[in-house]
Amino acid sequence: MENLRNLSDSMLVELYAAGNNEAFDVLLDRHQGKLFSYILFVVHNEELANDIFQETFVKAIMMIQQRRYVESGRFLSWLMRIAHNMIIDLFRQEKNENTVSDNDVDYDLFNDIRFSELNVESRLVMDQTLDDVRMMVDHLPKNQKEIVYMRYYQEMSFREIAEVTGVSINTALGRMRYALLNLRKMAVKKSLYSEALF
Repeated sequence: MENLRNLSDSMLVELYAAGNNEAFDVLLDRHQGKLFSYILFVVHNEELANDIFQETFVKAIMMIQQRRYVESGRFLSWLMRIAHNMIIDLFRQEKNENTVSDNDVDYDLFNDIRFSELNVESRLVMDQTLDDVRMMVDHLPKNQKEIVYMRYYQEMSFREIAEVTGVSINTALGRMRYALLNLRKMAVKKSLYSEALF
């Protein structure tokens, strides 16, 4: 198995398709961390993320065994695309792509005390700011949140993001633009709220 770890994804896929189960174990070990963290980030539910993660690999196994995997040198992107499609199926009802609304929560999202900086000690300011940004990202529409996560947390290019999400590069860029506009809107409201406290 140690020799298998030195092989490329495409070679491992071929070996697995030919009946070498250890080859798939290496693929799973190699990519499970990134794939699971992506799914969990989008769905925010560990049990659901585990289900989607397992279904993704079951579907990948079936497609490889049926020789339906087309080698493009991007096995992880292919896996993420499968997971993405499963997530989209789950959240298909959500139609609002371009705005942030606090109608879906029981509190005023834009005036949430958790977004304010209550402690002014310099060593905590950065942590608080990062927490605020993470919370604001959590309130973005799912397709925008997904783009922000892939771009800033997984350092994927817009070309890779477009490939994984099944949209054009322009659509991916547009979603990022809307995400940044929404984050800016939330930050301004947070700032105004903070000023009102003092």
